[in-house]
Amino acid sequence: METILKAFLSLFIIMDAFGVLPVFITVTKNYPAHFKKHCANTAMYVAGIVLLVFLFFGLIILDFFGINFSNFKVAGGLILLILGVKIVLGLQFREEVASKYQLAVVPLATPLITGPGVITTVIILVGEYGYYITLLVSLLNLFITWLILYNADYFYKLLGRQGSDVLSRIMGLLLTALGVQFIRVGFGV
Repeated sequence: METILKAFLSLFIIMDAFGVLPVFITVTKNYPAHFKKHCANTAMYVAGIVLLVFLFFGLIILDFFGINFSNFKVAGGLILLILGVKIVLGLQFREEVASKYQLAVVPLATPLITGPGVITTVIILVGEYGYYITLLVSLLNLFITWLILYNADYFYKLLGRQGSDVLSRIMGLLLTALGVQFIRVGFGV
């Protein structure tokens, strides 16, 4: 049970549904509720496909390119470290990405929901815990993220922009620590 919780929380922190929430609200603000729900469904469908492709084929891709799993952990840890620092410092990279596009697939599904951090983490989780646990925690995280986006107006009203930012920065700090942990494990420290 501890393994499942650890894997779940790792992915939950990186997926950061509450951090994606303000972006979702921003890109859908001029649309009716039914269209927002459609965007949430579409974004999660595409995000789920991307996540599952890397869940099942990520290690095969690494093997094909001759990339050592420890080296991938270090590279993935660096990505998570950089993303975490950007989130903690409040750099608005999510809004920058969102401003260039309009709706569900880009930027919501990818890179915001299943971007480099989630893809990296899923591959590492498969290597650490196997396919079944990683699939279970991936589906749970996708469901929670869908639930938050599908009910975005409610959650945003409940949290507000500041509440969402605070939660996102806490997640960013945890993400930074997780990145450092992946780097240390990759180096065998």
